[in-house]
Amino acid sequence: MSWDSYIDNLIAQTKDSSGSAHVDRACIIGLDGGGAWTTAGHSAALKLQGSEGANVARCFKSKDFSTFMTSGVRAEDVKYQFLREEDTKIVYAKKKGSGALTLQASKTAIVIAHCPEGSQQGNCNKGVGVIAEYLESLNM
Repeated sequence: MSWDSYIDNLIAQTKDSSGSAHVDRACIIGLDGGGAWTTAGHSAALKLQGSEGANVARCFKSKDFSTFMTSGVRAEDVKYQFLREEDTKIVYAKKKGSGALTLQASKTAIVIAHCPEGSQQGNCNKGVGVIAEYLESLNM
């Protein structure tokens, strides 16, 4: 089974009433170790570099976001400023001029999406939530 279709589903979930999507890139990584579930071959793949996936997974697994608070959230070799976390399951981050990230953990995965500058992060949050909660409902 390819997890790449989840990227398309997530992006579709972020569309507003005019049909504009509020996510341009997304990925799913494993909670244990941060290994990629989606492939870099997808046209809308968020391509984590080097140890970025492992670092994200480590913070979510330990429910300790102090690394994000002090060093930011890194994705695609861009450092996003940590904004806040909710319920040790959701993290929001932003970089002026580069957009924002929403990350949400399920039992075994972390869904990550990029919201381009000028788009609505609330719509991004909704799309990420739909996928993460679906995975949770499957005990994943």
